Amino acid sequence: MALTGAGMSTASGIPDYRGPTGSQRKGSPMRYEEFLHDPEGRRRYWARSYVGWWQIATARPNAAHAAVADLQRSGAVGAVVTQNVDGLHQAAGSERVLELHGTLARVVCLGCGAVVPRAQLDRRLRAANPGFAEAAEGVADQLRVNPDGDVDLPEDLVASFVVVLCPVCEVGTLKPDVVYFGEPVPKDRVERAYDLLELAPALLVLGSSLTVMSGYRFVRAAVRRGQPVAVVTDGATRADADGVLKVAAPVQELLPQLVSRLASEPADALSASR
Repeated sequence: MALTGAGMSTASGIPDYRGPTGSQRKGSPMRYEEFLHDPEGRRRYWARSYVGWWQIATARPNAAHAAVADLQRSGAVGAVVTQNVDGLHQAAGSERVLELHGTLARVVCLGCGAVVPRAQLDRRLRAANPGFAEAAEGVADQLRVNPDGDVDLPEDLVASFVVVLCPVCEVGTLKPDVVYFGEPVPKDRVERAYDLLELAPALLVLGSSLTVMSGYRFVRAAVRRGQPVAVVTDGATRADADGVLKVAAPVQELLPQLVSRLASEPADALSASR
């Protein structure tokens, strides 16, 4: 099983939270309680997300995503459990992808539970905020997308943004279908990830610092069971003292080399390594 984090997508132009590109973010990411209870916090999120979402939507898979898809096709990797919300594993051709933290491609109504495509919401936000995107570009020297699909904007511009409600019930608050900081991962997803881990002979962690428990818990479970764990990421991780195999390297550089090496080995050698 592969467990992937934000470091998988940095080469696609999406920075991570805590790795080498995480310092690029000026503000704090949206927290669940703030989104639920602070209307101005929601306005700020949707204004910034409206400007930044297309940078996520148009991001393309990089060599690391392609390599994971190749590893799946070869049989070296089975399921992929990703903490990312950008959909780039699927865009690269990976199958059996469990999105632990959801996806930015959908939004959900907190009132009636309706789920609608993010692209549909974008059209409604564009109609409700004519000229906003152009104004945002005019006040920023360089709009830098954050891992959760938003960009940093001046507060006076944010204050003018009009937030729309659910198109189904017409009164409900819309939220991106992602797990915010401070929000629990849905129990059924966690159980599914544990089931996939139990079926796997080993765990391969790619591009994650494992700082948050939502991903680190699977490393702990694998170590308890005696399953081999390998971590490939560019920087320190929470699991560095857990006796795992650690390779400090950018995934977009190392994984294609791994694919090439496995492709050159006889099939019986690959089977024995698994």
